[in-house]
Amino acid sequence: MVILERLLSKARDVFATFPDERTGDVKSSMADIAMSALAPFVMQSDWFLDEQRRREKMQLGANSKTLFGINAIPTNAQIREVLDLVPPSALQPCFDAVLAELQAKDGLSAFQRLDGRTPIALNGTEYFCSEKTKCNHGFTRKRSNGRTEHYHAMLTAAIVAPGHTMTVPLMPEFIGKQDGAENEDRERNAAGRWLATHGERLRHVRPIYLGDVAFACHPICEAVLKNGGDFLFTANPASHVALYDFIRDMPSEEMSLSRNIGGKKRIHHYRWLEAAPLLDGETALTVNWLNLTISDTEGRKTYSCDFLTSLDVNAQNVAEIADCARVRWKIENDGINVFKNNGHHLEQDFGHGKKHLATVFAAMNMLAFAMHTLCDCLEHLWIKARNTLGKRKRLFEQIRVITDILVFPSWWDLMTTITSGYRP
Repeated sequence: MVILERLLSKARDVFATFPDERTGDVKSSMADIAMSALAPFVMQSDWFLDEQRRREKMQLGANSKTLFGINAIPTNAQIREVLDLVPPSALQPCFDAVLAELQAKDGLSAFQRLDGRTPIALNGTEYFCSEKTKCNHGFTRKRSNGRTEHYHAMLTAAIVAPGHTMTVPLMPEFIGKQDGAENEDRERNAAGRWLATHGERLRHVRPIYLGDVAFACHPICEAVLKNGGDFLFTANPASHVALYDFIRDMPSEEMSLSRNIGGKKRIHHYRWLEAAPLLDGETALTVNWLNLTISDTEGRKTYSCDFLTSLDVNAQNVAEIADCARVRWKIENDGINVFKNNGHHLEQDFGHGKKHLATVFAAMNMLAFAMHTLCDCLEHLWIKARNTLGKRKRLFEQIRVITDILVFPSWWDLMTTITSGYRP
């Protein structure tokens, strides 16, 4: 369990540098406070306060020191008071450590496609919604049934790949009221900030940014290229009038492949065109356009979608480009769905505070998921424990139960107990 212990140690070092602007009598160090906040997310506890009570009363108090390096356990109120003053951007070095660990263990190569490029999917999502709890930093909407909902939103980013079962979350960008009234504008504005903040940092992994039609606009495409990446976004006639006017008047290249999907034969038909203008005007960015249509053996269409990209498209790579474009859905199904429904409780109301608390908790939740994903990919003892217990939820249920009654000197001892029955 070296990887998880290294990442938690790095997180503690980062937390120790957090700006400390506390106003009350909080005796715990900043590192203890932030690690006490991160620990429930690493343990996948659905109720933050319950986890703190367990930490204070049961063997988990001793495990807090051995597993998380927490020397003095702060109260729930102290955690909220102090972390409300910390911007979520302070967590960036922790996400950098996850990516560095993935690269150091050659885990990134399993995600890379198209001659060593790294697909990174962008997607907007909500991480809190309530009819009762209102937050000044969130949004409000009225449903058709007359009820009013209050919610928070963020732009998520994750490393994905066709054929790979995992997604690796990167630092999110939180969407605020300054981002506009419409969801599409909000996501675009957040994506612009995310690329300005992280684009240069990720240049070395040769990113291909994937996204739906909301991101397939001139400013986002230019921002991607400026930061040394490529884009592969969904396109449609309603959003790209000039592009489709050009396509209709130009001959395109085509090819078909027969592929087996889930034991069923499907015909994949590819059509593509290069150097098409994204907008009207001489200064418009030129992009390459492609369409993938999938049909069954009787000719019935089962799927059809268009994409625009900065990648060169040809008969040798069009199938792989289309596979990468389609894998964008993994950030929703295998990433955000896990956050919300399979253990990380992303939509749980962990607290709002007056400034940053809700965003810091959401970022910590995603950081914990990134740590778990790295273990799923690279940590053999963790993988063995997952295989022993089956579902992700069962593993964390077991972790929470046995840390209530036993003290473990390390994560290695904890996972060995789960896999073999060895007791420290």
